[in-house]
Amino acid sequence: MGPYIRVKRRNQTVFLDVQLSESFLAVKEKLGAIFHLPPTSIQLWQGLNQGLTIAQADERANEHSPITHSLPFLNSLAQVPINRSLSIMSALEPITCKAAVCWAAKTPYVLEDVIVAPPHSGEVRVRILATGVCHTDEYSRSGADPEGIFPVIMGHEGAGVVESVGPDVTSLKVGDHVVPCYTPQCRNCKFCKSNKTNLCSIIRTTQGKGLMPDGTSRFTCKRNGETLLHFMGTSTFSEYTVLPEISVAKIDASAPLDKVCLLGCGITTGYGAVVNTMKVEKDSTVAVFGLGAVGLAAIMGAKAVGARKIIAIDINPKKFPIAEEFGATQCVNPKDYDRPIQDVLIDLTMEDGFGGLDYTFECIGQPQTMRAALECCHKGWGQSCVIGVAGAGVELATRPFQLVTGRRWAGSAFGGVKSRDGVPALVEKYMKKEIKVDEFVTHKFDLPQINDAFKAMHDGDCIRAIVYFHGVPQE
Repeated sequence: MGPYIRVKRRNQTVFLDVQLSESFLAVKEKLGAIFHLPPTSIQLWQGLNQGLTIAQADERANEHSPITHSLPFLNSLAQVPINRSLSIMSALEPITCKAAVCWAAKTPYVLEDVIVAPPHSGEVRVRILATGVCHTDEYSRSGADPEGIFPVIMGHEGAGVVESVGPDVTSLKVGDHVVPCYTPQCRNCKFCKSNKTNLCSIIRTTQGKGLMPDGTSRFTCKRNGETLLHFMGTSTFSEYTVLPEISVAKIDASAPLDKVCLLGCGITTGYGAVVNTMKVEKDSTVAVFGLGAVGLAAIMGAKAVGARKIIAIDINPKKFPIAEEFGATQCVNPKDYDRPIQDVLIDLTMEDGFGGLDYTFECIGQPQTMRAALECCHKGWGQSCVIGVAGAGVELATRPFQLVTGRRWAGSAFGGVKSRDGVPALVEKYMKKEIKVDEFVTHKFDLPQINDAFKAMHDGDCIRAIVYFHGVPQE
């Protein structure tokens, strides 16, 4: 039996068995028999959307009620060629595409032909159109990540279009524009039901092993047949990737994918840490350590909530002008001083005999700056948020007196944002020009240039580099 067309009209759904050799008229006759309509009242036609061919049927009767179908069982795409024979692009078939593979720690990315298996139950296959490169990818490639495993397809800051969906998927359909999210949101576990965290627990174990929830991979290298692992549940360095439904945020289809891909990590992480995790109040004083994309997003968040003083800290003064554009009121280079930066910041914020910041954000991942960020907090109420990812085995140290006297240490992952709810909301903010996104993009590369993108990431003038799968668009 099969393959099948999934046909839906009003509240009625059937699965129509279709043979590849059947004529156009035969398919129309089957549809007519199901819905008690003459074949002449049903018309099939062809249309393109984001490179995906979709076949539809329309009942040309009294109410013009649409009959839509997608192939095969369950939701994939149908192709109706001009020659009026019905063929099928099957969700049950693998796709071969290009991907940047990291075969071992400390080695460059290699462009490979990769076979991407179809989605299983509760999964979707997404065509990635653009992806950012992030320091977290570099951290794992460097070998410092305790969860780093190889060979792997990295990338976690992408955006694309749903190509096919597996059985039991209810919130997504073919053609949806989406942002893959390394922090899932199942909406059912104790973490998702709590308003205290965004750390969904449902697939953490398998995701950390580079596998899908069923314990297997969807990636195979065509050249040697070797299984390739997933990365952070997203693997956006592949033109096609497979994700759990709970790790995919559906977004406004009019949003530019090569911009909003950055909401898959850096911008959301920094902005959300200020707005969601720490809930910074208006007229607060804030310090941000590290002026990469995450730090700049934190500054943007501090400005958005109305902080009266925002101090930007970095050892690269070339970053200060852009920090000021994002909202910094003062920039400080620790190299300009011969004493600990925490002492400098306390002096710079002295009021009524007491200095210190209401809130600080460490966006670097170094234990020394994490300690400094805590110790420059205001006595009695200052709070410091650790955002940067430190190396394996790194521990924090400070004098307990710092905590006893009212300072607090906190941490934030993905900005405290519940992904499937929060990312679409941030996209809407961007579309309304309430947050910056375009301004983060400073470099653009084709997929074969991905190693150059990572080199650029280390340059002082690079905030975010975007990698395109089908050529860098002309300005």
